[in-house]
Amino acid sequence: MEPIVLSARQARRLWLAAQRLDADAPFGAGPAAVKAAVEHLGYVQIDTINVIERCHHHILHSRIPAYRRADLRHAQSVDKSVFEYWTHALSYVPTRDIRFFLPDMREHQIAPKRWYAEGDPAEVRRLLRRIRREGPISIRDVDDDELVEKDHPWASRKPSKRLLQRGFYDGVLTISERQGMVKAYELMDRHFGWPPRPRTATRGQVLDYMIDRALRSQGIVSVDSVRHLTTNIGPQIRALLEKRARAKKLVQVVIEGAEKLPNWVEPAALEAADAPLPEMVHILSPFDPLIIQRKRTKLIFGYEHLFEAYVTPAKRQLGYFTLPVLAGDEIVAGLDLKTDRAAGKVLIQGWHWFGNGSARRHKKQIEEALHRFEKFQLGD
Repeated sequence: MEPIVLSARQARRLWLAAQRLDADAPFGAGPAAVKAAVEHLGYVQIDTINVIERCHHHILHSRIPAYRRADLRHAQSVDKSVFEYWTHALSYVPTRDIRFFLPDMREHQIAPKRWYAEGDPAEVRRLLRRIRREGPISIRDVDDDELVEKDHPWASRKPSKRLLQRGFYDGVLTISERQGMVKAYELMDRHFGWPPRPRTATRGQVLDYMIDRALRSQGIVSVDSVRHLTTNIGPQIRALLEKRARAKKLVQVVIEGAEKLPNWVEPAALEAADAPLPEMVHILSPFDPLIIQRKRTKLIFGYEHLFEAYVTPAKRQLGYFTLPVLAGDEIVAGLDLKTDRAAGKVLIQGWHWFGNGSARRHKKQIEEALHRFEKFQLGD
């Protein structure tokens, strides 16, 4: 059967509907909204840059207009409906999905692979005994380390940091609470009230989970969009997608202008391709799920995000931390913003128009969105 050809606009509508960026407050409000949003999206990336509010709060605010930072703290530390672990980056992930991450934790115990997640097993056990005895600790609670020189900007002078990270990626510790970027590490079993631990997913179940997560949050998927930055699984993902298509659970489609790149859609989801779209404006994080897959965003939106936080000032074209602006189904502008918390305002350091964006068509709506964004930045 020949693939269905979709226009880029139809593909955008599918993706926006799946990302819930086509509705106002689609998840409601409060900690329950955080749980629902993270479960639907599959993950919410965490990042340390705070020239504006950090991206995990920003991503949630884009889909939960009444979002408060305390809602995420409640979901993580009280309801325990979300937890932190590695997807393509450190992220908040639904606790209901934890069994699909247990294989990575077990693999890390055998062969550590994360930066600054290493240490003598005897030292790790000593630290675990302390946490078992005293309760959750952060790196600030460790005051008996012999300090060393940093060998990386994100490293710590305290060797115990590596031990905490090792326990975290091994699945022995979890982050029970976060204050800014300061994390409290707790025994995972105690935090979640185990045993029994959930049953560890098989490799095949993990691959199916990745496909299901992508279909739910992307609407239209390719092999690369499913496996985003995960290597050595492309052929298996493609085989599973084709198997679902043969069973008529998926429809193969291609995007006009990129006919050699196969994509897949659930039959019922195709209805969203031609659905009317409200003219909503979102100021998005560079780490938003709609933006983080740079090549895919370029293919479907015709927009390639330029992230310049790690570029020297002389070489920047747009600014240190430019945020893409979505109006309807187009990315029309980029705003280089900075929050001056002492002065109580958000500063516009650069305003760039993209594609069909223009001051005549979009400036008023974007200024209204900026007003809402400023209230989020300075509130709570």
